[in-house]
Amino acid sequence: MRILLCEDQDAIRRMIEALVGASGHEVTGVRTGAEAIELALKEPYDVVLLDLMLPGTMDGFEVCGRLRSDPSTKALPIVIISALDDKESRERAERAGATAYYAKPFRPLELLEYIGSLEPANRPAG
Repeated sequence: MRILLCEDQDAIRRMIEALVGASGHEVTGVRTGAEAIELALKEPYDVVLLDLMLPGTMDGFEVCGRLRSDPSTKALPIVIISALDDKESRERAERAGATAYYAKPFRPLELLEYIGSLEPANRPAG
């Protein structure tokens, strides 16, 4: 599957890229919400892995909401991976359209199992 990963911390991004990539998935990593939206609207992905606390003007909640509001990405699974583990953040992510929520530190095998349970979106590019 093609996976878009939006994580601003280099070490965490590289770790998730290695973990998910070693399972046979193609992973594209970006640092900002703007980059994630730009790529997700331009190229077909099967899953988005999204941090909530991102640099710049757009946090993960907004990225999630924007992807949900676009017809080409509204059904795309969006998996939150965040250090925010409070009820309010989880509810806000759910309202924004998140498919699943993993708090850092997360269990890598659980994340891989969840990704493996998703069907590839197979949506056309553009």
